[in-house]
Amino acid sequence: MNRRQRALLTESLIVLIATVAAVVGMVQLKDYVNRSEAMRAMTQLGQRILEYEKQYGSLPPQSFVDGIKGNVEGAVRMGNVNYRARWIGLDAPADTILAYSQKRLSSSFLKDGYVVLRLDGTVEWLPTSEFAKVFAQQRTPTEPDVPKE
Repeated sequence: MNRRQRALLTESLIVLIATVAAVVGMVQLKDYVNRSEAMRAMTQLGQRILEYEKQYGSLPPQSFVDGIKGNVEGAVRMGNVNYRARWIGLDAPADTILAYSQKRLSSSFLKDGYVVLRLDGTVEWLPTSEFAKVFAQQRTPTEPDVPKE
C-alpha cells in the first residue's frame, strides 16, 4: 500500500468515526431533551393539580386533568399520563404516586423509565424496575396494574 492510499484510508476512517460519534451524540441529546421536557410538562401539570386541590380541598377528577393536559406546554413529550386520584385515599402519604407516564428512550446510556408526579407535587424520574417496586407497594387491589407495553 503506497503512502497516498494509506492517507486516504486514514482520512476515511476518521470521517466515519466522527460521523458515528455525532449520530450517537445526537441520539443521546434527543433522549435527554425528551426526558427533560416530559418532566417539565409533568411539573406544570402537578402545579395545576395542586392549585385545584388548594382551591377546592380535593384532588381534581380525571376529566379536569385530561382538559388541562392539552394546555400544558410540552404535553406531547409526556405521553400517556396515568392519573391515580380515584385510588388514593384522603390519608395517603405525600410520597404517593399521583400520576405517571412511561418514557421509552432509544439510547443505550439513558434507560427507559417513568416520569412520576407525587402527591406533594414533586416530579422525578424512576427507572422501570424501581417504579415497578414502588407502584406494587402503593397499588390498591381494585386498581389496574401497570400496563404492559
